[in-house]
Amino acid sequence: MRQRLLDVVDALAGRRTVVIGDIAADEFLYGRVARVSREAPVLILEYDTTVIVPGGAGNAAANVAALDGRTALFGCVGRDDQGSRLLDALSSAGVDARGVARLPGVATTTKTRVLAGGIHSAKQQVVRIDRRGQAPVSRAIHEAWGRRLDAALRTCDAVLISDYGGGAVTPALVRHVKQTLRARTRVRIPVLIDSRYALGRYAGLTASTPNESEVEALLGVRIGDDRRALERAGRTLLDRTRMEAVLITRGSRGMALFEPDRQTVHIPIVGSDEIADVTGAGDTVIATVTQALASGASMEEAAHLANHAGGLVVMKRGTATLSRGELRAAIEGER
Repeated sequence: MRQRLLDVVDALAGRRTVVIGDIAADEFLYGRVARVSREAPVLILEYDTTVIVPGGAGNAAANVAALDGRTALFGCVGRDDQGSRLLDALSSAGVDARGVARLPGVATTTKTRVLAGGIHSAKQQVVRIDRRGQAPVSRAIHEAWGRRLDAALRTCDAVLISDYGGGAVTPALVRHVKQTLRARTRVRIPVLIDSRYALGRYAGLTASTPNESEVEALLGVRIGDDRRALERAGRTLLDRTRMEAVLITRGSRGMALFEPDRQTVHIPIVGSDEIADVTGAGDTVIATVTQALASGASMEEAAHLANHAGGLVVMKRGTATLSRGELRAAIEGER
């Protein structure tokens, strides 16, 4: 398995993935703890710097690019300062953002995390502030893309759909993607979806990668350490969505891969279980699975590769990505 995974890592470069979904600006505001306020029992922070990185579908696209894939991103941002800075961040990450529409009257979704610490200590998140304006009309987003999306779908190797409930992704859009790809009779294009709140609305795709809490919320069950409950949930989700595969991520418990007519594959966590930050780890997982499938890997191989990628990215602080070199080194170093 190790050599096969290394071969897949080598094949990731240059694979063309279309990423469609809800984009956010992940803003990190750093400061140093100065003292306790006299006004209230709160810390006073001396401001240091602010960093904006792509979040949501933008982070998924950045992860594809970090793995040396070629990615075209489709979503929308506002005509505001956060939108401008987010587009700059996407460009710096190597993402083709020409499909990102800038709509008037729309506020760019921004998640601000305030991190603080001493001079010689790591910065810790103390509060998060979410700014989300009224969701744009889906039709307006899709019309703004024009024919650019269909053109990208005609030449891509895979499609990654990232649904954070922001309005860019709808069942009608997903049906359009499937119909457009169906016209490419000579090649089968994998289509994967990560839907935070509405996975049950989508069916008949290649794979989905929900986390355990999302599965519990969708099915109204409790899984925890109960393997039987996990098995029932995975098989139920597989049947309901008619996916070719469902990969449930379980945090420190690893992953569980469900495919029709195959035994469930339980993949234990790799690396250290002392996690630094889980922000955006799900984007890393689905980006890695998508790129691996685009490179000819089996679903089980893609899941093992994503398990390594997820184990690496949660050791980084903030919304992070990882390179093919890091992924290769982790696989080679596994015992």
